[in-house]
Amino acid sequence: MKKLCILFSKAPHGSASGREALDLAMLSASFDFETTLLFTDEGVLHLLGGQQPELIGCRDYIATFKALEFYDIERLLVCETSLVERGLEGHPFPLELEILSPAQIANHLNEVDEVMVF
Repeated sequence: MKKLCILFSKAPHGSASGREALDLAMLSASFDFETTLLFTDEGVLHLLGGQQPELIGCRDYIATFKALEFYDIERLLVCETSLVERGLEGHPFPLELEILSPAQIANHLNEVDEVMVF
């Protein structure tokens, strides 16, 4: 089984990259790829609950993250450094996450076959 890591590095609103990354995650999982999601940099903002993107005319695709379990996407990884830099360490998130150090992230990226950055 091919291993794929989809890296969310951009803020959730203002571009289609987050929505496209999520669509790719669900599509790849449906084709039996072992898919993990990794949130770094501004991408950690996807993880915040209570967002109301419709107020700025955007679609609420973030609610779709709750459906990942139906696609057997069970590993959601987040960069510890990115959380600290944004003052989000210890913040309650609506999803179950694995918080990784930069060294652990490097190890994970070395273990997968493909990395797609959004």
